[in-house]
Amino acid sequence: MCVIEPSPVIETRRLALRSPQAQDVTRLAALADDYDIARMTLRMPHPFSVQDAEDFVLQVAGQDPERARTFLIEHEDQGPVGVLGLFEAGEMGPEVGYWIGRPFWGRGYATEALQAGLVWASRKWRRRALVAGHFEDNPASGRVLEKAGFLYTGEVRAGFSRARGSDARARRMIWLA
Repeated sequence: MCVIEPSPVIETRRLALRSPQAQDVTRLAALADDYDIARMTLRMPHPFSVQDAEDFVLQVAGQDPERARTFLIEHEDQGPVGVLGLFEAGEMGPEVGYWIGRPFWGRGYATEALQAGLVWASRKWRRRALVAGHFEDNPASGRVLEKAGFLYTGEVRAGFSRARGSDARARRMIWLA
C-alpha cells in the first residue's frame, strides 16, 4: 500500500511555509517577474510569466519529498511573499535557496523562513548539514544566511544564472546542526 505524506506546513511568528498551489500562480508570477530577483538565482528565468508560475507549481507537486521540498512563504496579512526550497545537491548535504518579492525586502522574512526551514530539515529529514551560496553581488543574501547560522566555506565558484544568461561568482556556505 502506498502512503502519500501530506505536504508539511511550517508556522513561524509571522509566516506559514506551505506547498505552492494553483491559486498562488498569479501572485507568484507578479512577484517573481522582477529582474533584480531573478538575476540573484540560478534557475529563475526572466521575464517570469504566468506559464512559468504554473510550470513551477506543477514541478513542485511532482517533487520526491525525500529529495526536495519547496515552500511558498506566506505572510499572515500580506499573503505570499516568496519561496524557500531545499533539495539534494549531491555534495556535502542538501542545498537551500530562496527569494523574497521586492515589496517585502528588508523585513526579515527571508531569515525567519530560512530558520524555520532549517529546523524542519534537521527534524524531519534528519539532516545535520545544508549548503547554500549567494552571488558576490548579493551581500544581502549572505547576511540572511549568516543570521540563520551559515558559515562561509572559503569556496567561490561560478554558477550559471539563467536570468543573467551568464556565470556569476557564488560564495559557498554551510550550516551544521
